[in-house]
Amino acid sequence: MNTKIFCDIAELEQIKKFNKKKIVKGFTTNPSLMRKAGAKDYKSYSKRILKICNNKPISFEVFADDYNEMKIQAMKISTWGKNVFVKVPVANSKGKFMGQIIKELNNHNIKLNITAVYNAKQTEKILKLINKKTKVIISIFAGRAGDAGKDPLPEFVKSIKLAKKYKNVEILWASVREPYNYLQAKQLGCHIITVPPAIIEKIENFGKSFYQLTKETVTAFLVDSKKSDFKI
Repeated sequence: MNTKIFCDIAELEQIKKFNKKKIVKGFTTNPSLMRKAGAKDYKSYSKRILKICNNKPISFEVFADDYNEMKIQAMKISTWGKNVFVKVPVANSKGKFMGQIIKELNNHNIKLNITAVYNAKQTEKILKLINKKTKVIISIFAGRAGDAGKDPLPEFVKSIKLAKKYKNVEILWASVREPYNYLQAKQLGCHIITVPPAIIEKIENFGKSFYQLTKETVTAFLVDSKKSDFKI
């Protein structure tokens, strides 16, 4: 499986740098990343991102919590560019499934990235609502599930199997914790993995032998002990 790497970032200089990389096939953002990048005006900042990234797929997230406002925001975001995916949560902060909004936006042929998904039951509910033509990404949060002591892998296996009937649906591995997650995503058959910049750079350097890793590790310990002038 050729798993596409998307870069999870909202910082303009980083987007410029990673947009030039062939390994990067798209971008994802979210309100937290936007805030961290210093965005003050969501729309104008998103437009600045789109000036840099104008041909690779990019996801911008709604931040409303109720149906009406979420729909207004989603409709507006969808007009910003042909490469834009509207990111909507599978449920709102009260835990209410956002099925109505997913179905309506999908009926308007708006490309969706459905986020904060954790299990295959949620994937199944989403698939029951969508057509078989408009592009849909389902983002499953592996790292956060692992942080809570849950194994996300069975949920990916089931979700990928469920999505097989839909040529327009891609399963995305989200909340990456380490470069090895990329190999796990590939082995499972995930269509996409979204990765922060520092981990993309580590993926680019894959290929060191265990022997090299041992040598580098011991050398680093030696250098640090000399710098500290340790004595026993």
